[in-house]
Amino acid sequence: MNLLVTGGAGFIGSNLIRLIIDRPGIDLLVNLDALTYAGDLKNLEGIHNLHPRYLFEPVDLRNSQAIHDAVVRHRITHVMHLAAESHVDRSIDKADIFMETNVMGTLHLLNACRAYWKDGEHRFLQVSTDEVYGSLGPNDPPFTQESPLSPNSPYSASKAAADCLVRSYVKTYGFPAVITRCCNNYGPNQHFEKLIPTVLRCLHERRPIPVYGDGQQVREWIHVTDHAEALWCVLQSGRAGNVYNIGGGEELCNLQLIHELCDLMDKHQSNLEGSSRQLIRFVNDRPGHDFRYALNTSRAKDSLNWKPVVSLEDGLNQTVADFLTKFSSH
Repeated sequence: MNLLVTGGAGFIGSNLIRLIIDRPGIDLLVNLDALTYAGDLKNLEGIHNLHPRYLFEPVDLRNSQAIHDAVVRHRITHVMHLAAESHVDRSIDKADIFMETNVMGTLHLLNACRAYWKDGEHRFLQVSTDEVYGSLGPNDPPFTQESPLSPNSPYSASKAAADCLVRSYVKTYGFPAVITRCCNNYGPNQHFEKLIPTVLRCLHERRPIPVYGDGQQVREWIHVTDHAEALWCVLQSGRAGNVYNIGGGEELCNLQLIHELCDLMDKHQSNLEGSSRQLIRFVNDRPGHDFRYALNTSRAKDSLNWKPVVSLEDGLNQTVADFLTKFSSH
């Protein structure tokens, strides 16, 4: 297997590479990343430029010729496509780059692989998001893989469009692709714009914690290592043309999650004496803010023999501890 991981310097990509780089069957792992604001090669310390199976390609997905050249030069047999613009607020401010990277970038990658993959065993994994399904009400059953796509932000619209492109290549060309859609991730090296790192930075600096609207929006959470393990299972055993929902099975409203983080920070730093919740400030809600996401993950659990192993309680506790260790060393 000559494996191409796009977005490997980002949060999920770097955790994925750390998890699988020494797995049997991988002869070469190529990390293709444009190193935009969310990509950092420090996330791969100890692997980047050191591991004998690892190579780095500083390529932008919008450059179709560079994508094609990388696929051919490294004789890529498998792709795990994680690279994407993913921050909803940024997509609301300026949607163009989301369409260019998430839609056209995916098209360039599909075309490069389709042109090169003439025979042999191949697999293309499109890594997507639960946000493509839209929003659930408080008592609605979780989304299944058959739920209609109903994106409500430019970001989720760009991911839904990319998913549709991948599906069309499966149906039209018999292209060997699978799609995963995952809930909210958390864990080490997450970009500071995301919710949990934002809250932890505010707590560390003792400044106000912004909470959109009333904070009652509900999200399902999964530790990034559980997600990464699911991706590896899908790459190896997923059925071409299938979609697999990946989730941790634990839902919290945003305000409840922030309360948990405040209390954990107080626990780890006894001098705070339970004061962290006082930093919470409610701000104007995000436009088009989805109320709830939740996923039915029975297909992945039943057919891939996968299940999440990190509980939200343990994962959040470790995330706070790791955050404090990292910042205390600076």
